[in-house]
Amino acid sequence: MEQGENKGSLKTTGQLGEVMTESATIAYTFARAYLQRLPEAQGRKDFFATNAVHVHFPAGATPKDGPSAGCALVTALLSLALDRAVKPDLAMTGEVSLTGRVLPIGGVKEKLLAARRSGVKTVIFPRTNERDYKELTDNVKEGVEAHFVDTYQDVFKLALGDDAPLAAAAA
Repeated sequence: MEQGENKGSLKTTGQLGEVMTESATIAYTFARAYLQRLPEAQGRKDFFATNAVHVHFPAGATPKDGPSAGCALVTALLSLALDRAVKPDLAMTGEVSLTGRVLPIGGVKEKLLAARRSGVKTVIFPRTNERDYKELTDNVKEGVEAHFVDTYQDVFKLALGDDAPLAAAAA
C-alpha cells in the first residue's frame, strides 16, 4: 500500500480473467462509497483517496473467473480502511452490485464443503441461494452456521460489525 495525497488507486495482479477484473473494480468503487456513509469511519474517510491499494489474486487449485468474490473483496478493502479485522472463522460468497445488492452464486454445496475443510464455522450466502442451501443434506451443513443476506450492509454487520476485533488486536 502506497500512501500520500492523490495516491488513491486500485491495482490488481495475478490470475484474473475479465469477470474477476470487473468484480474487483466494482468492489473497490462500492467500498469507497460505502466508507463515506459509515459513522465509525471518522478520520478514515479519505483512506481510498490517499492510499494506493494492491490486490493480488494468486493461482488457485481450481481455476475460476466467476463473479462470487465481490462480498469478500469489499470486506477486505473496508477491513483495511477501518483498521478492523474480519471476524475469525468466517467465509462469504456473493457478488456485490454497485447499489449494494448481494447477487446469487453457483456451487453452494462445493463452497460449503470447502469452508468446512478450512475450519470455517460461519458462512455468508446470498439470500437468493437459501433454497439451494436448504436442499443440502444435514451432514453437508453440519458444523457450519449459515447466514443469508440481501445487501452488503447485512454482510458488513456480520463481518465487520461493532463486535469485530480491531486489526492490531487480531494480529
